[in-house]
Amino acid sequence: MAEGNKTEKASPKKRRDQRKKGNVFLSNDAVAVATLVGAYLSLRVLLPGMKTRLETFLKYCFRDAADLSVGGLAAAAPEIFKQGVYTLVMTVGPLLLIVAATAIAATFAQTRMLFSGEAMRPKFSRISPLEGFKRLFSIRSVVEALKNTIKIAILLFIIYRFFKGQLTVFSNYLETTPDGFCLGLFSQFNTMLLQIIGAFVVVAGFDFFYQWWDYERQMKMTVQEVKEEFKQTEGNPQIKSRIREIQRKMAQSRMMQQVPKADVVIRNPTHVAVALRYQPERDNAPVVLAKGLDQLALRIVRTAEEAGIPAIENVPLAHSLYSDCDLNREIPQELYGAVADVLAYIYRLNKEQAGKKR
Repeated sequence: MAEGNKTEKASPKKRRDQRKKGNVFLSNDAVAVATLVGAYLSLRVLLPGMKTRLETFLKYCFRDAADLSVGGLAAAAPEIFKQGVYTLVMTVGPLLLIVAATAIAATFAQTRMLFSGEAMRPKFSRISPLEGFKRLFSIRSVVEALKNTIKIAILLFIIYRFFKGQLTVFSNYLETTPDGFCLGLFSQFNTMLLQIIGAFVVVAGFDFFYQWWDYERQMKMTVQEVKEEFKQTEGNPQIKSRIREIQRKMAQSRMMQQVPKADVVIRNPTHVAVALRYQPERDNAPVVLAKGLDQLALRIVRTAEEAGIPAIENVPLAHSLYSDCDLNREIPQELYGAVADVLAYIYRLNKEQAGKKR
């Protein structure tokens, strides 16, 4: 289905499924810039120690090796090589570790510690010429090409400005000491590097928001996909409705079986009916055995009449019992008085009928 029909935001289930497949939001430019900034800051901190180690190694080579003969130099070569490897590891190793840790942290910060084997599985679409052609002329490819062009242009412009600036001040370096020359050149190079980092941070910010927008666009769903997902997760609404209807009828059937055990049914003429039981030996207060509206209320009244249970019309009490009482629960204390009057009337009526029969 065309992407133009994808108007609904991605559901949490789709996001979870896509995450399991390794399809998550990630800006590679943000990772690259974070790595560049980490490398720059680390270099600023580690540079004095790196300089000291290199000086120590070079002094060792030029001082000790110069005193050796050709045969002695060959014998000392393994030790020089060993010292060189040690110096290289101790000089560059911490920087590489910090850079790698920064790249991993920047990646995991965006993917929320995701590691998916699904993304590593071979897929035919990755080598399909048709899919490759589509990707080549997609909006993403155009944006990537434009972004890379801008980065190269910025880089070349800053480097050009750096060398142009050095040419204008080169004559000044002729009158300085070697240390002054190196210090000035390093300062200018540091300024150029900061300019490059600043420009790339801006580009990475653009890429971050573009990748987020593109990811959310691709994750959108059609209305039909939302409906199908709802059916899969929640079940077919028609089936669920049918199940609820069956459950409701079963509950009503069980409730109607309790009506013949009631002592009285309190009703308004046609709309509300509540069946109550009160057995002092087992009940602390009258208990609601059944209640219903409209057709169900008529069924309760009809069943009660067939069982010889009196139905008393009391509109306000019937409405209060229906709205404030739960099935198979005792009535609230505020209704004790009104229900007691009804029960007393029923008991008195029963005594009068029993006296007439005698």
